[in-house]
Amino acid sequence: MKLQRKNGLRATALGALAISGALVLTACGSDDNAGGTGGSGEKTNAASNVKCEGAKGQLLSAGSTAQKNAMDLWVKNFQAACSGVEINYQAIGSGGGITKFNQGQVAFAGSDSALKPEEVTESKKICKTGQGINLPMVGGPIAIGYKLSGVDNLVLDAPTLAKIFDSKIKKWDDEAIKKLNPDAKLPSTTIQAFHRSDESGTTQNLGKYLSEAAPADWKYDPKTKSWPAEGGQAANGSSSVASSVKDTEGAIGYFELSYATASKMSTVKLDTGAAAPVEATTENASKAIGAAKIKGTGNDLALSLDYKTKVEGAYPIVLVTYEIACDKGNKAETLPTLKAFLNYAVSEEGQKVLADADYAPLPAEIATKVREIVPTLS
Repeated sequence: MKLQRKNGLRATALGALAISGALVLTACGSDDNAGGTGGSGEKTNAASNVKCEGAKGQLLSAGSTAQKNAMDLWVKNFQAACSGVEINYQAIGSGGGITKFNQGQVAFAGSDSALKPEEVTESKKICKTGQGINLPMVGGPIAIGYKLSGVDNLVLDAPTLAKIFDSKIKKWDDEAIKKLNPDAKLPSTTIQAFHRSDESGTTQNLGKYLSEAAPADWKYDPKTKSWPAEGGQAANGSSSVASSVKDTEGAIGYFELSYATASKMSTVKLDTGAAAPVEATTENASKAIGAAKIKGTGNDLALSLDYKTKVEGAYPIVLVTYEIACDKGNKAETLPTLKAFLNYAVSEEGQKVLADADYAPLPAEIATKVREIVPTLS
């Protein structure tokens, strides 16, 4: 399929949703784990159709905590199909993953944001004859989770959310929150806002949303992966932020929807200017991701997301998680395993095994392009 770089991808995203199902992911893993001998060489596991294609030994990778639940499923199934293969993924945050990749410590990095120009330049030292490229692998909503006794339905908009995370709104019964929730019994409880302590693409995507949707109230650099505002409480990784919110009355924080689902946590609905507030669901995230445009060139598939969308039912705080690898100059001893694993992750089956966790599917057009590029890695 020819990729039209400037066209919106909404229709294809919804098509992918129909094909893949509503990819409602939890942190639990899949029971659809195919056992089998697999092994290296051109063997295919009959139960799972995982093509091992010469995969062998250990493959090191690191990065995004947002994709950890997806990665756990992929690794589990791939290793079950391909004997003697170990995929070691360290969920240390996008910034840490990119650092390790550009230091040559890992074969690929997971990141919730595309490489910056200076990071691409740095990658050329490791990739030798090529450079690091961004390969979208899975998308999903960034949920705003909260714990507030007696309040099960909470609506916020971008300016109010910006002021909460910037410590400008400090009480749950603030007039701005009451105006958005006239029927809620809001207590005077102090707001405990949690954010990431590590460098994170999740933080960056939230920052981009706040910068674009509430520019008068969030004036920090939208490109930073580090939390820029003063105040609040910090926790390392999405899982720690989620558990902190779950355990703290009056708390609010941001993390991938799978963490909220696993904790049975209430999440904020967003007033985007559409007719009705929008809930953080995979289907609603797909509507927003479907409006994305490709900004990368050549084999780089970095996406530009529309955080200000007012499309009905489109949830705008989304991220697309990339796997970052060398287009050329990969290490010969790990290249077959790298290609086989990424081929599986982006395959129709690789996407389908995520059916029990909270990730939105890649738009069909983007998934097709990734499937064309991965086999060309050298």
